[in-house]
Amino acid sequence: MEKQEVIRIKDLKKIYNLGNQKVRALDGVSVSIYRNEYVAIMGPSGSGKSTLMNILGCLDTPTSGEYVLNGTDVSKMDDGSLAEVRNKEIGFVFQSFNLLPKYSSLENVALPMIYAGVPSSKREARAKEALLNVGLGDRMEHKPNELSGGQRQRVAIARALINNPSIILADEPTGNLDTKTSVDIMNLFGQIHKNGNTVILVTHEEDIARYAHRVIRLRDGKIESDTLNE
Repeated sequence: MEKQEVIRIKDLKKIYNLGNQKVRALDGVSVSIYRNEYVAIMGPSGSGKSTLMNILGCLDTPTSGEYVLNGTDVSKMDDGSLAEVRNKEIGFVFQSFNLLPKYSSLENVALPMIYAGVPSSKREARAKEALLNVGLGDRMEHKPNELSGGQRQRVAIARALINNPSIILADEPTGNLDTKTSVDIMNLFGQIHKNGNTVILVTHEEDIARYAHRVIRLRDGKIESDTLNE
């Protein structure tokens, strides 16, 4: 069976003007990522991995080059179109969870469905199911400050999955968690991948990258290596 390309980037460049200086955050990056791959993007600080993640997540556009997401060239889209693609195609999980403090777990998970135009009658049932799937059936009415770090990250993961996105994009998802909780969260990502999702993980931790099946390493805005984990 032919592998289905979810992401194709070709000769991607991102240049920032800092005063009189031009900083090449990405300097001609080309890579393809296929459906149901589990990829870690690694690199030291300043390597371009955050810039690449922002472009992959349709939070930013490249200076030049091509980014095709599920057959659509998104590299030249305006902010409004990018926001639409982002809500439909990408589920985000951040290091700092990014949950709304006044909302319950259920309301936080339901939020992306409001933007996607899902009727309210369906939103609650889907949000409940998503929280059950991440083991939080007994925490649906709790607000973020009533949850542990690991539980907050589970809420964030349920929210990321709620619109059945093409890609789960996780930025340092265990950065604020202790070792045991990190293992639990990474096991959950493993389950999400087994269920057919494409998972892209941005991390600087080798032990977290080992959970992925493929590791892309960046240095100075270029791909240094692209290898499969044993």
